Amino acid sequence: MGEIRRRATTAPNLKRALMACARRGQLAQFVAELPGPLAEGLLADWAVWARPQQLPPRGSWLTWLMLGGRGAGKTRAGAEWVHAMAMGAKPFATEPCGRIALIGETFQDAREVMVEGISGMLAIGRRCDRPQWHPSRRRLEWPNGAVAQVFSAADPEGLRGPQFGAAWSDELAKWPQPEATWDMLQFGLRLGREPRQVVTTTPRPIPLLKALMADQRTATVTMKTAENAANLAPGFLDAVVDKYNGTRLGRQELDGELIEDRDDALWARDAIERTRVVGAPAMVRVVVAVDPPATSGAKSAACGIVAAGLGEDGAAYVLADRTIARATPEVWADRAIGLYHAMEADALIVEVNQGGEMVASVMREADPGVPVTPVRASRGKWTRAEPVALLYAQGRVRHVGVLPDLEDQMCNFVPGGTSEGVSPDRIDALVWAISALMLEKGGGAAPRVRRFG
Repeated sequence: MGEIRRRATTAPNLKRALMACARRGQLAQFVAELPGPLAEGLLADWAVWARPQQLPPRGSWLTWLMLGGRGAGKTRAGAEWVHAMAMGAKPFATEPCGRIALIGETFQDAREVMVEGISGMLAIGRRCDRPQWHPSRRRLEWPNGAVAQVFSAADPEGLRGPQFGAAWSDELAKWPQPEATWDMLQFGLRLGREPRQVVTTTPRPIPLLKALMADQRTATVTMKTAENAANLAPGFLDAVVDKYNGTRLGRQELDGELIEDRDDALWARDAIERTRVVGAPAMVRVVVAVDPPATSGAKSAACGIVAAGLGEDGAAYVLADRTIARATPEVWADRAIGLYHAMEADALIVEVNQGGEMVASVMREADPGVPVTPVRASRGKWTRAEPVALLYAQGRVRHVGVLPDLEDQMCNFVPGGTSEGVSPDRIDALVWAISALMLEKGGGAAPRVRRFG
């Protein structure tokens, strides 16, 4: 302990020394044995305790954009940055910043989260360095004379006139007047040698946020809720992850992903979310559909492999997406046949537009006992997909669990193809499967009933 304490208080690799203490189970003892002022200074040293994503990016930037899930630690990072700017603390700042703007969704939100919250301005730093809060004037005053003013994004005109050297904008994606408020803030960010600003928000696909992400002067970091597990209530992650992991809401609110719909896409995420189920009912018919790539090798497209079933309730259920990228015919055939057996499927539906005889031959060699149903596309991908998308809109197709890769492709499928320019392999397999179950004549129920999970 003595050696670790000596290294921790004198060497620049303080974080490593503390991690060594933590591995030995001695961290609490180590801090408790430090003299009071030294312990308080150590606990208040944000550079020691912060995760890398919570520290300012290197290089030149105007806006530090932190996209984070709920409880990911973005508020603490924003508050610590403002405090360091006000105090002129290195390596965050080279000199104190005398005028700072704090902008929340409303005055109440700014006060309760940014100022008085558990990770807010009044809860961090050493007690002797903390600012004094004047709620009637909506301002924080540090002992060195630095001042932070609190503003509401609902009142853009309130930012007309004041000027600042730094700013912290919280939950920008929820602001009631984002563009107007942001514009007024930029006009006021004009003090000092290098005015900068931090934005902390859970992402939503609003135009302002997308514009910031595309700006070359923005340094963007993403933080997941799970990365801050040590500072969250026990059991919280287990409870929310079990329910929301992989869903659009979970990816946005837990993983900090920017999930957006395209107005011209054939599917919308909300429609998929509304009908999602945790488990499948009894199935009266199950199929596995395969959309083989036109070529093989390192540059080949993915092979779409999707399983779906017709439930006893008459709805179709998408059971699995086992699409595989850049695989040889033998590999993707083995995967498709493996899924066929795992699902106790009634048919293996394979598109044969590209190399029909070869596809059938590969399947026969992999497992001669599997009945392969060849299908040939006579219409374009969009035209074939439209009737299936209509079934989704009618609530007649449901996803069992979350299928994020498939759903991303569906919600980016536009008349010209996928917006990323990749082949809609997963969609093709999905369309063949649902068409066989719901749209084709003679695709009635098999005499077997299968239950999953």
